[in-house]
Amino acid sequence: MIKVLKPGLLTSLQDLGRTGFQKQGVIASGVMDPVAHRIANLLVGNQEDVPTMEVTLAGPSLRFENDTLVSLCGGDLSASIDDDPVKLWRPVFVKKGSILRFGQAKEGSRVYLAVAGGFDVPEIMGSKSTYLRAGLGGFHGRAVQENDELPVEEASGVAKKILASLRKESEGRNFISMDWYVASEFIPAFQEEQSVRVMKGRQYHLFKRESREAFFHEVFKVGGKSDRMGYRLDGPGLYLEKEEDMISEAVALGTVQVPPNGQPIILLADRQTTGGYPKIGQIASVDIPLMAQMKPGEKVRFQEVSHDEAQQLYLERERSIQQLAQGIRLKFN
Repeated sequence: MIKVLKPGLLTSLQDLGRTGFQKQGVIASGVMDPVAHRIANLLVGNQEDVPTMEVTLAGPSLRFENDTLVSLCGGDLSASIDDDPVKLWRPVFVKKGSILRFGQAKEGSRVYLAVAGGFDVPEIMGSKSTYLRAGLGGFHGRAVQENDELPVEEASGVAKKILASLRKESEGRNFISMDWYVASEFIPAFQEEQSVRVMKGRQYHLFKRESREAFFHEVFKVGGKSDRMGYRLDGPGLYLEKEEDMISEAVALGTVQVPPNGQPIILLADRQTTGGYPKIGQIASVDIPLMAQMKPGEKVRFQEVSHDEAQQLYLERERSIQQLAQGIRLKFN
């Protein structure tokens, strides 16, 4: 059990999303940064789709009511346990009564807290993710609130072995981290001007030549009205050669739509199921985590890649994640 002492700006339980229901108008939802979520779960012996706690910018204060194995992956939000800094991207043993807090968002905007066993919340339509606008899934269909008590399921055999190993080394300390952590290839390289790889969208050819050039050569800034549904960008205006009547069609995670004002919108976890704005680009899956970790005011530049290149990058990342999963199983089985 984990007690919420302070809820933070936006803290919710999310998994890899609610698939198969978009034709009924139910959005996918799920985590904004799927790689950080998946690795956080692997580090505590969970399956990759077990729900984690998505912490956004100003994080919560949480008290652990039992000895617990956790991990934190994603952005650096100055996490501490009983006022001592806690490291990311590795398993951490936390003793009963300890309090996890978050401070300044140094790098990135979201961090994922995985607990061994996962959060014990109902599965609705094949997912435990919180669909905030509909009040569906997660913990009572909402962001966590003060005094919530979040139940945790029983840990796996692998998790129990990691926990036992760390408990022996804790020597009276309130928490202890593993001395190993994931490879640097999984850890985002946050930059002042982030480069994100993008494929040309279905309506790319309908945009003016100068707009097409600007999309791949100019800098955009994440706007203040960005949220889990989409990031609104500020930058050079992107306009069509002529007005087109478009039929709404399916959209995907990372679709870059351009409304009539010329300022692009990147569709993210809580995106709608269809969209009627022209699509100038599609962010490569491997770079969704980079985009999802950006904060309002930060700059992004788009780099063109082909569908084949994006697919190869995706397959390479998946192989690396599966190698990590296999390595953890072999070490503790």
